[in-house]
Amino acid sequence: MTTEPIAAIDASGGLPEGLAERAMPVVLRGLVAHWPAAQAGAASDRDAVDYLRRFDRGATVPAMVAPPEAAGRLTHDDALTGFTFHYEQRPLAQILDALLAMAGQATVPTLYVGSSTIDSYLPGFNSENGLPIPGAAPLASIWIGNRSRIPTHQDLPDNIACVVAGRRRVTLFPPGQLRNLYIGPLDVTPAGQPVSLADPTAPDLARFPRFAEALAHAQVAELAPGDAVFIPSMWWHHMEGLGEINVLVNYWWRRTPGWMDTPMNALMLALMTLRDLPPEQRAIWQETFRHYVFEADADTAAHVPDHARRVLAPFDDTLARDLRARLLQRLNR
Repeated sequence: MTTEPIAAIDASGGLPEGLAERAMPVVLRGLVAHWPAAQAGAASDRDAVDYLRRFDRGATVPAMVAPPEAAGRLTHDDALTGFTFHYEQRPLAQILDALLAMAGQATVPTLYVGSSTIDSYLPGFNSENGLPIPGAAPLASIWIGNRSRIPTHQDLPDNIACVVAGRRRVTLFPPGQLRNLYIGPLDVTPAGQPVSLADPTAPDLARFPRFAEALAHAQVAELAPGDAVFIPSMWWHHMEGLGEINVLVNYWWRRTPGWMDTPMNALMLALMTLRDLPPEQRAIWQETFRHYVFEADADTAAHVPDHARRVLAPFDDTLARDLRARLLQRLNR
């Protein structure tokens, strides 16, 4: 099975214009090669660790720890009742020491610090290694670990992921491949997002035959220190840390107002309220959602006076807060 490379551009001069509105992924070669952190990572693992130590103020961080037999895959266990890893609270300095100590060893546990807010754990790092994104106020997070495989998942925000140390292999699947990715439980997840049960690094097509179709639409790239990848909202992505020490910084932002809730909450409520209706009733609600949500336009509520439209009017913070309060009252019955 072959995959296509992710489209790549030379971004050593900075972010290309209009990136924040882009709907397709792109590799940004050299985007952050000027960062002191990426230059340290390109020099050596020890230089990368020593650079991070400059900003450590004794923080304790949650780390995923998996035994060697997990082979770096941080996901559900075979029974889908637990995970291949457990969490430990450790000082960041201790994690950095452990990563250096394990480097060069053939069989080691996986040690992985995921999605930690940089300003909380490494204050001052952003002032030396910044990435202004026009029109966005992103959340900057850091990911630190040894060899790892993060199962295929999707995130609601747009994402620019920047490699600081080590190497990353990124495998992307379009949102339309949902059916072929064999997504696991929605409400019990390894790290907050539902994940694919199929492993792109060792496809089990006897168990997951439709995954072959997903792989036919996959896009893959390897990133070195200084490289980045733009992952649009809701694109599925599988992330592999290939180095003995890997550091990644990513920026998340949404192109929606702050009062908007996550659509995942709507999906969960729909599962509870709509999925098990009789087929003829589901069809009625499908048409209702089409009318009011997915194909809503200026004519949808044109017959209702402006002062009476309420939730049929354009939302703002006040209207969203009022509706959220009423929904909570109804749900807490």
